[in-house]
Amino acid sequence: MPIDPQLLKDLHKRRETALLGGGEEKMAKRKEKGLLPARERLLELFDEDTFQEFGMHAKHSCKSFGMEKKKMPGDGVVTGTGYVDGRPVAAYAHDFTVGGGALGRIHAKKVCDLIDYAIKAGIPVVGVNDSGGARIQEGVDSLSGYGEIFYRNVQCSGLIPQIAIIAGPCAGGAAYSPALMDFLIMTRKNANMFICGPQVIEAATGEKAELAQFATADAHASVSGNIHLIAEDDAHAIELAQTLLSYLPANNIDDAPHHLRETMSLDPIKRFNDLVPADPKSPFDVHEVIDVLADEETFFEIMPDFAKNLVTGFARIDGAVVGIVANQPNVKAGCLDIDASDKGARFVRVCNIYSIPIVTLVDVPGFFPGLEQERRGIIRHGAKMLFAYASATVPKITVIMRKAYGGAYLAMCSADLGADLVFAWPTAEIAVMGAEGAVNIVFGKELKASDNPAAKRAELIDSYRDEFASPYQAAANAFITDVIEPAQTRSCVSLGLHSLLSKRETRPPKKHGNIPL
Repeated sequence: MPIDPQLLKDLHKRRETALLGGGEEKMAKRKEKGLLPARERLLELFDEDTFQEFGMHAKHSCKSFGMEKKKMPGDGVVTGTGYVDGRPVAAYAHDFTVGGGALGRIHAKKVCDLIDYAIKAGIPVVGVNDSGGARIQEGVDSLSGYGEIFYRNVQCSGLIPQIAIIAGPCAGGAAYSPALMDFLIMTRKNANMFICGPQVIEAATGEKAELAQFATADAHASVSGNIHLIAEDDAHAIELAQTLLSYLPANNIDDAPHHLRETMSLDPIKRFNDLVPADPKSPFDVHEVIDVLADEETFFEIMPDFAKNLVTGFARIDGAVVGIVANQPNVKAGCLDIDASDKGARFVRVCNIYSIPIVTLVDVPGFFPGLEQERRGIIRHGAKMLFAYASATVPKITVIMRKAYGGAYLAMCSADLGADLVFAWPTAEIAVMGAEGAVNIVFGKELKASDNPAAKRAELIDSYRDEFASPYQAAANAFITDVIEPAQTRSCVSLGLHSLLSKRETRPPKKHGNIPL
């Protein structure tokens, strides 16, 4: 017996109502601002015809403050699964056209149900944030909804990748769900994120602050370090999310999505020999080294605008996915400061979670000196780098290009911190401190008594470099694997990387380490 046509008619009518969200007029106004509607954001994310929506017919159950009269299709959020480049992903998008995308009990349940599904399926979660915050009319139910989402964000952490896109307002408690996720992408226009707005700040502290100072993508990317990537618009944000997913496995048990080549490129690359200046004090751009080391146009930098003295990002080397951590001599001479330590430690831990090998490029004169750094806790923050590398069990390959001094040498993944392979260029200097500083401390009195202190200092500096800082001295003591010609860097890293992809390392059982937060 065929299905009753009236039932089909009713179904189609209900779907059409849901698809319209807050109505055609509100949809049009959003598009005028360059904003995609919630459902279109997900359709852009997923491969064509793969989006399977969850909870299209859900609606709020609040009957106070006149809410019983309001129609809110989908309760202000669109959720579902689909495929991104042929791989399954779960995603949700707040619908600002429906009640400002504010969160209520059913709204939160839809998001929680989707995350629970992602956990069971072992697939990534992408969340598009564009919401007016908690639905005041639902009171504590809204707060409880946020709490349940936060709880699931934490359950997902280290289990499946989580990517947040901030594409509209994200204020108050709503900001903490993105903050608990692995990566945050924020659009430069139409988006802001903060805990307390300008009016609240002024009322509480007397300070006058504009949103541009603390709530925009530029502020979060360069000052607070709360976000990882800036997008120009919705479409660009979705593109960045898709690129991120291409470097990440579906979950913590899967291997990274390597696309290994049949043959490795093992020929020497002479350009490496010319990239780094002979003078250890001369700056250079480490991006040039990364571009030659990685497969062409595969380096995807993470947090490019924050703590620029350390460069982090994903790349491929002969098709193998790697995370790259590199000192940037062009900025603060490549020193590790508080922000760089936080940035580096976080990135290393993400790589370790998702079985992504780490390649570390070293040219570090030490931790950044200064009263402010000391008072703000450089010891605690710098220790995060030590902790992150020492606790990482993924393949770790280190290349020492020039300076590697003191505690910063250790913090940039020395053999003592668990590096599987450590290569050094002939230009490398590995020591407690730089030659000039060491000579001044050890031979200060002798230099003052010398007839020609300048000549004597130069002699002692050369002697110190030869006897105490030479890469061959470190190699003689088995602290490095080999001293190599820079031109051999890619072949050495690629060979080592491919041999280490089968690495399995276990640690004593425990709940978790106590990282110095």
